[in-house]
Amino acid sequence: MNAILEGLALVAAWPANGLLLLGILLGLFLGAVPGLGGMVGFSLLLPFTFGMEPAGAFALLLGMYAVTTTSDTLTSVLIGVPGSGAGAATVVDGYPMTQKGQAMRALGAAYTSSAIGGVLGALVLVASLPLIRPLIVSFGPPEFFMLGGLGLTMVGALSGRSIVRGLAAAMLGLLFATVGYSTQGGVARYTFEHIYLFDGLKIVPVVLGLFAIPEIIDLSRRGSSIAKSGDASETAGQMWQGIKDALTYRWLLLRGSLIGIYVGFLPGVGASVADWVAYGHAVQSAKDKSQFGKGDVRGIIAPEAANNSVKGSDLVPTIAFGIPGSAPMAILLGAFLIHGLQPGPMMLTTNISFTYSLMWTLMIANVIGALLLMLWSRQLAKLTFVRGQLLVPAIFLFAFMGAWMETNQLGDWITLLGFGMLGLWMKSANWPRPPVILGFVLGPIMERNLDLSTQVLGWAWYGRPWVIVIFCIILFVLVSIAWRAYRGRRASDVRKDALAEVEASPAAEPEAQPSSHPALAFVLAGVFFAAFAAAWWVAQRWTPDARFFPNAVSIVGMILAAAAFVQVGRRLAGSTALGPVLPADEAKSIASLLLFLVLAIAASVLLGQLVALPLTVAVYLLVWAKERWTMALAQAAGAAAVLYFLFEGLIKPIWLEPMVPLPFL
Repeated sequence: MNAILEGLALVAAWPANGLLLLGILLGLFLGAVPGLGGMVGFSLLLPFTFGMEPAGAFALLLGMYAVTTTSDTLTSVLIGVPGSGAGAATVVDGYPMTQKGQAMRALGAAYTSSAIGGVLGALVLVASLPLIRPLIVSFGPPEFFMLGGLGLTMVGALSGRSIVRGLAAAMLGLLFATVGYSTQGGVARYTFEHIYLFDGLKIVPVVLGLFAIPEIIDLSRRGSSIAKSGDASETAGQMWQGIKDALTYRWLLLRGSLIGIYVGFLPGVGASVADWVAYGHAVQSAKDKSQFGKGDVRGIIAPEAANNSVKGSDLVPTIAFGIPGSAPMAILLGAFLIHGLQPGPMMLTTNISFTYSLMWTLMIANVIGALLLMLWSRQLAKLTFVRGQLLVPAIFLFAFMGAWMETNQLGDWITLLGFGMLGLWMKSANWPRPPVILGFVLGPIMERNLDLSTQVLGWAWYGRPWVIVIFCIILFVLVSIAWRAYRGRRASDVRKDALAEVEASPAAEPEAQPSSHPALAFVLAGVFFAAFAAAWWVAQRWTPDARFFPNAVSIVGMILAAAAFVQVGRRLAGSTALGPVLPADEAKSIASLLLFLVLAIAASVLLGQLVALPLTVAVYLLVWAKERWTMALAQAAGAAAVLYFLFEGLIKPIWLEPMVPLPFL
């Protein structure tokens, strides 16, 4: 109880309480805009936590993350577009309620369910830690190495039916993690004599590149407004009716929360799965199923409770075992390491008060977020009608400056752009990106624990009881995921045969297509294989200790990339409608936007960031977005104000020295 109260005191103290409120406000915005959400939010906010006390930093991060699946209900209900994958099930009954003039009732039920589900999920974090603590304290390096391996096997669940591609992407993340000096012998690996790489790749530019840059390009290419339909009728009475609905179906709300909690305990699954499982349970458990899909409020209550409760239990494997409970938790795990917090015994012993502060953050954020949405739904709904291209300058500015804050070197931007191209390629080819981050974060942990295990115990460590148990769990997980994928393909084939004469929506069978651009997925598998082969060849010149881990990763990666190459090739065999690797118009627009990013870097080298970045914002809006000069000047002035007052005034980074000195700077 003392630790729980100390955790509350950490969150309630200044500046953590202010940062928590700021995180909630940012999360409401990020969740309300389709395509952004928790992953992009973590990517953008992580660099701004440098130098903060851990309590304040994680109040900001978790405050943002906690409410994104609450505010994404706005688009799901009002315009039938899920703000994230975790809001997809809400669309089924939420949008029909809007069409019937019951939008505020749907939102009232959703916000109430989200708040209660989020609080219940946070309480599970409190209840589970005393039970897990004795187990974690008894673990040593061999067990933590195997837990890292277990975390990597969970990428199959992050990858839909693309188990092989998910594991290959995770191996690529592990390979990126080996850049820099080796843990044994101090050998410089994959640095190619560049000083920037001696300390390894930095997590912030990597994360921003993989997730923020593809979103910038996607929003820019989309061109049109995010939403096209008008506001639905709204009344305060409907909001109260929705709150009463959630309390009337309280047992369904509780069961939906428990489903989310259970799914959260399964590393690598996440809110998107909990959302649909809870919706399916609501339908199956209802006596009258006739209104589901036509505007039944029960179809909102269950999934909204589940996709918020999952976040508390998501933290349990992340904190206790260092295994991210979901893709955003992989970034949060990186944030722990940046702030000197090692998941495992440290989080459950010396830092137990801080761990409980995370629970309080989730609880407070869920309640405040729901209350603010109840007050501001009409105003926040307008955010969903903002044209996507108008959001690009803000995301661009914070992505570039966020990457720069890592080391204040040009290498940060080169890393950002390089991983941005990789992330864009993977997104277009439907290769999963979260496993890359998972492997990148777990790589140093796994290599360090493997080295300690072999130094202390030799190779006898593999016979330890818990090592054997975890290895059996890994095998079971791999077999079960493979079996589920096989049955899913069989079921998909049956459905396609049954609906052969029905014109189905392309979104109805998202997993039936191997990729958005099948030929691109095929080429990417070959590129991955070549990269692993080159990494193996380069590693042969190092000492045995330094090359052991990269060799193992490269060999496994080559096997998986080859399997993916064959797998995609078989699906493409005999196809007569492949077309080019990438359509010409799409390739041209992507190339022009990448050129825009390269020019932003070149202009910063020439003129310095304080001049070049606002100028880049104005040029983008005038040339690419075809906006009026008044809008371009207004956003450029806003960018200049952010750079001057936020960065120069408060954070004080080391700016690039401009090649062309300007007298007014």
